[in-house]
Amino acid sequence: MQTKTKRLTESAMLLAMAIVLEVVSKAFIPEMPFGGQVTLVSMLPVVLISYRHGVKWGLVSGFCYALIEMALGAKTVAAAFQPGYFGDETMILNAILMCLLDYVLAFTLLGLGGVFRNKIKNPGVSLMCGSLVALGARYLAHVLSGYILFSGWAEWFFTQDGFPAWGASLVQSLSPSVLGWVYSIVYNGIYMVPEMILTAIAALLIAKVPKIVTKVS
Repeated sequence: MQTKTKRLTESAMLLAMAIVLEVVSKAFIPEMPFGGQVTLVSMLPVVLISYRHGVKWGLVSGFCYALIEMALGAKTVAAAFQPGYFGDETMILNAILMCLLDYVLAFTLLGLGGVFRNKIKNPGVSLMCGSLVALGARYLAHVLSGYILFSGWAEWFFTQDGFPAWGASLVQSLSPSVLGWVYSIVYNGIYMVPEMILTAIAALLIAKVPKIVTKVS
């Protein structure tokens, strides 16, 4: 019972740290126009939970983090259920899909951060690789959501003023379906790829403190 209490307490503290890092990030790092943002490695605490306590507990913690993210993004979630967000009418199915893919699935998958905890002996490398898998999985969830729900913005995105000339070439050379995938990969990659790199570097650095990367269970 004491071990479970410590695990709950530690996980709650790390989730709180993740939220604080995200809130601080929002104060001075601009968000993307359709959602998404580079943060001060706000997902690393969730990855660390999985590394210290195992993937199963990591996924549970990731799911809790997803619910917190939905609460923080309440305005966006509420707007998705209103007319005009996805089209001229209220599209309940699309709004539900957005919640499931961009929140529940995307942030729960951060619980994969401990996938290499018993496979790679070097703690820093293990945590770094786990963070890349976890954030990579989140990236894929956003790419899927972007294609299903927002690919209609692809042509506008690649042809807006200031976008490199290759954007217009893509619009002309690719089918609408392929363009939709490219749009989602590029758009979500603008903030997720830097986030993955920063988190991987931070994982290597914090792993130099043995107590931080001690496997509890």
